[in-house]
Parts: sequence; C-alpha cells; structure tokens
Amino acid sequence: MGAVSRADLERPIPSVGLALVPVGALIVFLYLSIRIYDISPHISLIMAIGVAAGLGRRMGYAWKDLELGLIHGIRLAMPAILILMAIGILIGTWIASGVVPLMIYYGLKLLIPEVFLPATCIVCAFVSLVTGSSWSTAGTVGVALIGVAQGLGVPLPMAAGAIISGAYFGDKMSPFSDTTNLAPAVAGSELFEHIRHMVWTTIPSILIALLLYSLIGIGLSSDTDRPAGINEMFSVIESTYELNVWLLLPPVAVVSLIAFRVPALPALLGGSVMGIVLGIGIQESGVKEMLVAAQEGYVSETGNQRVDELLTRGGLESMFGTISLIFCSMGFGGVMEKTRMLESIANAILSFASGAGKLTLAVVSTCIGMNVIAPDQYLSIIVPGRMYKSAYDKAGLHPKNLSRSLEDSGTMVSPLVPWNTCGAFMMGVLAVNPFDYLPYAFVNLLTPFMSIVLGFAGWTMVKAVKAKEMV
Repeated sequence: MGAVSRADLERPIPSVGLALVPVGALIVFLYLSIRIYDISPHISLIMAIGVAAGLGRRMGYAWKDLELGLIHGIRLAMPAILILMAIGILIGTWIASGVVPLMIYYGLKLLIPEVFLPATCIVCAFVSLVTGSSWSTAGTVGVALIGVAQGLGVPLPMAAGAIISGAYFGDKMSPFSDTTNLAPAVAGSELFEHIRHMVWTTIPSILIALLLYSLIGIGLSSDTDRPAGINEMFSVIESTYELNVWLLLPPVAVVSLIAFRVPALPALLGGSVMGIVLGIGIQESGVKEMLVAAQEGYVSETGNQRVDELLTRGGLESMFGTISLIFCSMGFGGVMEKTRMLESIANAILSFASGAGKLTLAVVSTCIGMNVIAPDQYLSIIVPGRMYKSAYDKAGLHPKNLSRSLEDSGTMVSPLVPWNTCGAFMMGVLAVNPFDYLPYAFVNLLTPFMSIVLGFAGWTMVKAVKAKEMV
C-alpha cells in the first residue's frame, strides 16, 4: 500500500509555495549543521520532518496519518538497510580473516599512484557491470581499493570518486541491475534498447572521466613516499597475517554469486561466513574473536599507525549511524509524499516542460530534486517516470529517451547526496563524505550534463514513430 491513500487524493493539493517551505527549511538546517557547525545531518532532517508534519497538521492531516507516511518512507529503505548491515559484518570478518589485507597487499604491489585512479575506475566498472550492483562493488572491491589508496598516499576523496564513478557506470549499463530494469519498466521502453540508448551519454562520460583521472595521476607521482612507507606496510602485513591464496575465495565467491543472480543479502552473508571460517582456519583466530569482529568491527593493533588506521573498521555496529541517517531522510520523504507536497512541486515543474530539451531538463532536475528531498534513487526514478511519461507521449518521443534521462540523473546523482540512501551507504562503506568525493565522481557529474546537452541539441532523441528504425 502506498503512502498516499484514496482519502488523501480527495484533499486539495497544497500550493507549490507551501510545499517548498519544508524544502527550504531542510536546506537551511542542512547548511547550518554541515557547513557551519560541522555535525552530522540527522537532527537537521528530524527538524525538517517537524516542519513538514506541522504543515500537514494545518492542512488537516491527523498525526496518525502523518506517522503512517513517515513509516512508509522508512519501509521503502529496509532492503537497503539490510544490505548495509550485511556489508558491515562482511568488512569486519574479511579484515580479521586477512581477506582485505591480502587484497590491499597485492594492490600495493601492482598499482602505482600515477595509474591508480583510472585503474580503480576500470576495475570497479567491470565488477559492477558483471554483478549489476554498485553497492556490492563498493562494499567488497571498493573497500580494498580505499586501503590501497591510503597506502599509496592517494587522497581518499579522489579514490572514492573513482570507485563511485566506475561502480555506477557498471551498475547503470548492466542488464542485471535493478535500476537498469526499473527505469525502462516505468518509462515503457524495453531493457536492451534502454541500455543501448544510454551508450550515447554514458560512454563519453566515462572516457572523459578516465582522461581526467589519468591527468590527476600525473600530479600524484611526486607527492607520495611510496618506497619507505609502502615497504614498511608490506612488512607489517606480512608479519601480522598469514597471506594465503585461499583468502581470495570469499570475494570471488560473492562476485560470482551476485553475477549468477543470487540475491545480494544471502551472497554477502555467505561471504561473511566464509571469512569467519578462513579466519579460524588460516589466521588461527578464535570463534569469539571472529564474532566480535562481525559485531563490533576489527581493531588493528600492529603498532604501525598507517596500517592500524587502515584496518580498524567494519562490523555491524559501524553501520548504525548510517542506518539512522537513512531512517531520518526517508521519513522526511514519506511525510512529503503523504501530504502531497512532492506532487505539488512535481506538477509545478511539469507545467514549464515543453519540447525535447526542456523535457529532458525537467526530468533531470526532478530526479536530482527527488534524490535530495525524497531521498532515494528508486523514488527518483519511479516518481519522475510516472510524471513525465504522458508528456513524452504527447511530444512524440520514444519512451527510451525518458528511461535514459531517469537513469542519467536518478541513478547517477544518488550517491552524491549524503542523506540519500545511496550516499549514506557509500559514506558508511568507504568512510568518505559524499561532499568530499563529489568533485571527483566525474562519471556521475558528467552523465546528467550529457543528457541535457543531447536533449537540447536533439541528437539521439528518437521519435516514437521511428522506434523500429533506430535500435
């Protein structure tokens, strides 16, 4: 059952001015908490929920109805929360068992700062393309690459940006991805024609991104102390862990399971169990030690500051702050949807959209706004998709134009917003604030721009009557 009931539909839609009040309040509260006071945005989101709920009460909604909307918004995020909890457990067990240290060890052996960023982007793109999951890519390969970056002296925001770029490129272009299947379903296009149509915006974006990462890499070579620092890290890791090729089995198994369409949650939990078994068998850790790592995270005590900072992380409890952030953000979106304030804002945007360029701009803007306000990538695809489908039909544009724009902005912008489910997830997994890695997530920044450019230029904007001619 959706957040908006039949009784709610009988109520008048609030004016766009009234609907923007909670949005303005949210922006002010977030600015104060993040930029002025340098604290987490949890309380700001709760205060924004209070503003939205207060307006809802003035509009005649009972508190029970508003509470149902809030709970419905949180319920939408439960699958994401369960996966986040599983990855917290996985990280803790994989560090304790030596899986992550082994991946970091070989990463430091094979990679150099000059090529780290483009190589990271390519590796994450491949893994995500095969698995169809940006989250699983960031939670497994991404964690190891963050460790490699820390060891090489590559700034972590740059590394996280390259990971996000590659992971979301693969996620967006993979037929196994849930969002890649969701966007054409909402817009009314077909999966593979949708993927082929995205080539025009996504391939140029990743090519430009790889060029930029390569240029940045040139400047990193002289800023690192690779020989002394890295050799010391090698020695510490070698003396602390039993480095065995069998430790590569859990990440290979997880990637393979997800590639063969095993749901992410059991695949990740299965990987955690494998980590526990290998920790006991190879590292000779106790059962209690491995279970504590799964619950509380792993604490590295090698005496080497760089290694200890790198490997002290993970565990179920490490994700609780991120989970509470998702609760707060989705609760705000639920109240906004319940009171139909989201609908009011959407209708106002739709009234100005005419022609291929303006329609594309409207879709991209709405998806970005939904990622900020709602804030969830699925809602940022579903709501604008439902809004603009009839407008594209009236304009004589093929539905794959709409589905492409939905993914170009709805999917790609989601990890750039800290309080979005995707942004909160990436922050929890990579331990880098989305505002910090945003300037380096080139693929995510370029793709919406490419979509708008093609929309106004009219290039690849296929008419519905020509659908069979251009596949």
